[in-house]
Amino acid sequence: MRPVKKVYDNILETIGNTPMIRLNKIVEDFPCEVLAKVEYFNPGNSVKDRMALKMIEDAEKAGKLKPGGTIIECTSGNTGMGLALAAIVKGYKLICTLSDKQSKEKMDVLRAMGAELYVCPTNVPPEHPESYYSVADRLHKEIPNSYYPYQYDNPGNALAHYESTGPEIWEQTEGRITHFVVGVGTGGTISGVGKYLKEKNPNIKIWGIDSYGSVFKKYHETGEFDEKEIYSYITEGIGEDILPKNVDFGVIDHFEKVSDKDGALATRDLAKMEGLFLGYSCGSAIQGLRQLKNELKPDDVVVVLFHDHGSRYVGKIFNDDWMRDRGFLTNENSSAGDLVKAHENLPLVSVAPDEVIASAIHKMKQFSISQIPVLKDGEMVGSLDDSRLFAAIVEDPSRSEKFVEEIMDKPFPVVAHNEPVKSVASLINKDNAAVMVELSSGNFHIITKQDLINALS
Repeated sequence: MRPVKKVYDNILETIGNTPMIRLNKIVEDFPCEVLAKVEYFNPGNSVKDRMALKMIEDAEKAGKLKPGGTIIECTSGNTGMGLALAAIVKGYKLICTLSDKQSKEKMDVLRAMGAELYVCPTNVPPEHPESYYSVADRLHKEIPNSYYPYQYDNPGNALAHYESTGPEIWEQTEGRITHFVVGVGTGGTISGVGKYLKEKNPNIKIWGIDSYGSVFKKYHETGEFDEKEIYSYITEGIGEDILPKNVDFGVIDHFEKVSDKDGALATRDLAKMEGLFLGYSCGSAIQGLRQLKNELKPDDVVVVLFHDHGSRYVGKIFNDDWMRDRGFLTNENSSAGDLVKAHENLPLVSVAPDEVIASAIHKMKQFSISQIPVLKDGEMVGSLDDSRLFAAIVEDPSRSEKFVEEIMDKPFPVVAHNEPVKSVASLINKDNAAVMVELSSGNFHIITKQDLINALS
């Protein structure tokens, strides 16, 4: 590992030595320890800084990149940012070709760092003259004194992670790591880290996260490059419609596919549950691990690598309108707190156990409600619903002048404001007509069966 300095000579020297952070809430149902290698602490906010610098330094040593030259690369954005840093410090011009599915934030950042961009259509095959691969290759042939790193096949890509990322992970876990999980795009990260870790301990499992619409998983399992597997998808930075030379399939033990929707929702979960504001492929990585958690044992130590920062996806997965337009964000994905937002500032209608039943009936009529919690000194001590009241009054009309505590049922269940709607719905049954949500300490609101029907319909 590169030693930490007190003062760096330029921004490139700050690449690497990223932190390892223990995950907590998002993996609380896992049987083992899960650690995150958080790569947005690199100066370009992604893991790609490592290999971008390596490819440029290798090209300089080999005489392929000369002073005043132009770097040309096809990128999903993050490699472009790493190359931009190198180009600025070393005095090169940078041209990036990107597919049009990449976020506007990535494009804006690259332009801000001095890169010239060519935005190419996503829905064309790699060999099409307008694909971002072909455009980069054409520009390289047309522009004198230019260098085309082509990260997919450049050996410096995987070697950067063999030399830096892998050793950092081994040292930070003190050799305890049993599983390494990462999204796979160019293949450099998983292959370089995987090779290093398996040399240290061949029993370490290397799991790659793939997208639906990508060829990796089927090729790994069957050896067949199936063009029927290829179709357009939204997830950025992982999955491919080609087989990059940097993907060492022999190092990888398993590929797990993750849908666009699940990856996006998991990315938002990481922000809300762990305070990690991450990119799209990071959500795919943790979602893939969620899908594989039954393969894990108590003594395992899992390291999942988080590729980049969420600032590049603010207009997409962190934008509710964008998520809804694609069917990713529905009421089903809401929380208990969302169900009461419209009236969370209104006081909760409740009764005390020593109020007469007639008072409870009056409140339920006045506010047109069917359930009402029973509170004593701010604590939930019981509950009433209209069917219970109806049965009690029919049996003995004089009961209306008796106390609520004589006929109340047990309190409604209480859930936290961030409890998923699906979990809340599971608490509603024939014996329990409502759920209480705690918005803040001592501040409760009620969620009824009708609220849930409206949310899930």
